Amino acid sequence: MKVVVIGGTGLIGSKLVGKLNEHGHEAVAASPNTGVNTLTGEGLAEVLQDASVVVDVSNSPSWSDEDVMNFFRTSTANLLKAEAEAGVTHHVALSVVGTDRLQESGYFRAKQAQEELIKASGVPYSIVHATQFFEFMKGLADISTEGDTVLLAPVKIQPIHSDDVAAAVGRTAVGAPANGVVEVAGPDVFQLDELLRKALASKNDPRTVVTDPKAPYAGAQLQETTLLPGSDAHIAENRFADWVAQQQ
Repeated sequence: MKVVVIGGTGLIGSKLVGKLNEHGHEAVAASPNTGVNTLTGEGLAEVLQDASVVVDVSNSPSWSDEDVMNFFRTSTANLLKAEAEAGVTHHVALSVVGTDRLQESGYFRAKQAQEELIKASGVPYSIVHATQFFEFMKGLADISTEGDTVLLAPVKIQPIHSDDVAAAVGRTAVGAPANGVVEVAGPDVFQLDELLRKALASKNDPRTVVTDPKAPYAGAQLQETTLLPGSDAHIAENRFADWVAQQQ
């Protein structure tokens, strides 16, 4: 089976390409680095030739509201059009648990727009909603920082290792289209502010985490369970504490 991975040279994409190839599939990494640009359409027709599945794990290089909306709308529309022309039978996209509950955020409005385009395209699809990656804890702190202070709400979060995300996307890609959303999460539930305290301390990061119930998450206000998956989510095995220990 030929699987084209859009964003295949990034964190999740590179892991996914490796896993698929290990299992005997023909996984092709597609990104601007390999001559495929979903924003312009460059290289799409060529890379999709004879492909059965397309997996989109790409992300916008800019998180400004206008840029991220343009990225997901344009790249997704170009990709779906090229897939229809190439006869691709399964479109898989990686998105985020809670996207529909985070619509105050420009980033998540763009992700929601991406999902709506996929659902309306007529191409059989699966959307994988993952919780936040272990590896993004520093990035989350960075977007929540004011001066030397990290402002975070005391809400629940169930983070996941990037290896487990790649495995879940891979399983979905080689299976039948769900024509809906499947969720994946890590095994442990934390309080967001406490988790970031541990994560920053493990890196000897001097910033102070301050608990603020009104602190936004990428621009959106949070309820206690906004970031948690549903009861039917697939629960991965890798634990945050073990990952932190490995980093040290």
